[in-house]
Amino acid sequence: MTKYVFVTGGVVSSLGKGIAAASLAALLESRGLKVTMLKLDPYINVDPGTMSPIQHGEVFVTEDGAETDLDLGHYERFISAKMRKSNNFTTGQIYESVLRKERRGEYLGKTVQVIPHITNEIQLFIERGAAASNNGQTDVAIVEIGGTVGDIESLPFLESVRQMSLRMGRGNSAFVHLTLVPYIAGAGELKTKPTQHSVQKLREIGIIPHALLCRADRPIPEDECAKISMFSNIPVNAVVSVYDVDTIYKVPRLLFEQGLDQVICDELRIDAPPANVELWDKLVTALEHPQHEITIGMVGKYMDLTESYKSLIEALRHAGIHNQTQVNIEYIDSEDFENNEAEVNAQLSKLDAILVPGGFGKRGTEGKIRAIQYARENKVPYLGICLGMQLAVIEYARHVAGLPKANSTEFDSHATQPVVALITEWMGEDGSLQKRDEASDLGGTMRLGSQSCPVKAGTKAHQIYGSTVTERHRHRYEVNTQFTEQLEKAGMVISARTPTENLPEMMELPESQHPWFIGVQFHPEFTSTPRDGHPLFSAFVQAALKGK
Repeated sequence: MTKYVFVTGGVVSSLGKGIAAASLAALLESRGLKVTMLKLDPYINVDPGTMSPIQHGEVFVTEDGAETDLDLGHYERFISAKMRKSNNFTTGQIYESVLRKERRGEYLGKTVQVIPHITNEIQLFIERGAAASNNGQTDVAIVEIGGTVGDIESLPFLESVRQMSLRMGRGNSAFVHLTLVPYIAGAGELKTKPTQHSVQKLREIGIIPHALLCRADRPIPEDECAKISMFSNIPVNAVVSVYDVDTIYKVPRLLFEQGLDQVICDELRIDAPPANVELWDKLVTALEHPQHEITIGMVGKYMDLTESYKSLIEALRHAGIHNQTQVNIEYIDSEDFENNEAEVNAQLSKLDAILVPGGFGKRGTEGKIRAIQYARENKVPYLGICLGMQLAVIEYARHVAGLPKANSTEFDSHATQPVVALITEWMGEDGSLQKRDEASDLGGTMRLGSQSCPVKAGTKAHQIYGSTVTERHRHRYEVNTQFTEQLEKAGMVISARTPTENLPEMMELPESQHPWFIGVQFHPEFTSTPRDGHPLFSAFVQAALKGK
């Protein structure tokens, strides 16, 4: 039977529950256990797909095409299990499911209530998510509950896992609570009272944590840990000091050295070999002792919250690790370039490479196109991802392929040279461009999840991926196949296309035009891990090193 570890948070949000939970999962996996992870989000949105990246951060896409919380990206980077749609669910999904059952009459006319109907549904979703991983052979499922204890929104989730732990009996579940121990500069001391109150709040609803992860900006002294232990009624060996470190890949060792994995195994009555943190030690050593250094400019429009590009930032770090290179990232707001040529030259001239990430909407796109033009004309290594590829195609069409009015119908619904458009806008019965009704919504179908396509021999894409590329997608708009012939005549190479619709998946420029210039319609950052890195990002870092 699968055993469960429920991870809760207290005092404030953004303490790093996801990293802590993933690090614990990594330790348990290194003991030879089959582990999976789930994230329960208390917001009413069905999923984060329509939420602003500035407010919510990155939307992570799973292999099966689910738009999920960014913590699932951390899960995949720390453990070997692949996340699926069932590994992340929200209050919105729970209520949606319950209401559908009520409409179908499955509750036999009973009054539908939070207890037992909502709480039962949450338990059903948790068990289904655990069963979907490791071919149903999961030993431990770590369940992270979003929000903080005391929030109204998370109460049904907490009540559900309380009921679940009671039903499963002792030895089959454990609770880990992550809380804040703030340092008050004026008093010159750490304060444990917020942690005491947070644990008290948990105990009020019937949950007693088996381990406390105490977040602080510095190591917590033993006497403070003893004080927390006494007032929280938790053994002192289960009070773990989780202080700030300069890389998230140090957290597994931090937890290991304080015996968290052993505390959990004891509570779950699991007899497994000791954890092995050698992998994480090697990664940290590589990070701290680089032989080279490069600076990559990331030109985007969500720079107020770099969490919007979390997987991308980590993918660049992974590539740096595997190339013994310190990768510095310069975050550049593309709107700064909209009407300022001098700013373009000033900010981009000091870079070793330029990257334009994905995104939605018109804002900042002309600034990104200016950055792409600079990269192409000045032979700076360039990588465009999703929108970054589409804008690279638009820039090339305007300035090289003789299409001065090239644009995307996402930015201009009346574009006369729509080199990027919804597939439904040009795939009419007669093959002509089908104008979208301006009064309609954005339209189109989001292409989501993992898809494969063949790669053209003799290209840089083939050197990187081999004969087939399999990556995850998240986009609506495509490069218009009606213009690809003209683009290719001008020199652009379409190095990968979808096998059915013949849609461009990868584009690049030949070495006669540029040493390293690649755009991809998919999101390779979602499959990068610190263990293996990613071939595309490694090639990008190598190109930047070569161009120094």
